[in-house]
Amino acid sequence: MKLTSKGRYAVMALVDLARFNNINPVSLRDISLRQGISLDYLEQIFSKLRKNEIVQSVRGIQGGYILNKKAKEIKLTNIFDAVDEKVKTVQCKKDSKKGCNGKATKCLTHNLWDELENHINDFFKEKSLEDLVKDNAERRV
Repeated sequence: MKLTSKGRYAVMALVDLARFNNINPVSLRDISLRQGISLDYLEQIFSKLRKNEIVQSVRGIQGGYILNKKAKEIKLTNIFDAVDEKVKTVQCKKDSKKGCNGKATKCLTHNLWDELENHINDFFKEKSLEDLVKDNAERRV
């Protein structure tokens, strides 16, 4: 399965943001320090998240970012789409007649990996930021 650091970091940063969202806007610097993600990388990620209306920026001394919707309304799929992240288990395109291995036919296990990809993406469609915040809070107890 292929999921880049961009997708993982976007989810980590938004879970962090969701934890503090009710108090004040959250600075990328604070997220960077708490999560160990480069500030430059977070700026790139949040630029895409802002363009896709997942977050909005608040200017000023107490500025930072806030979620554009409630955490329960933001699914992991929304986040991945916003940062151009695709979860793939096969290298070929789904509708391609050509197989993953460059041959004219698909490999013997192609349907297995394709089905797995569907299950993974369905899982991400169901999971919200709120689910991850709750999971994190329960583990701390």
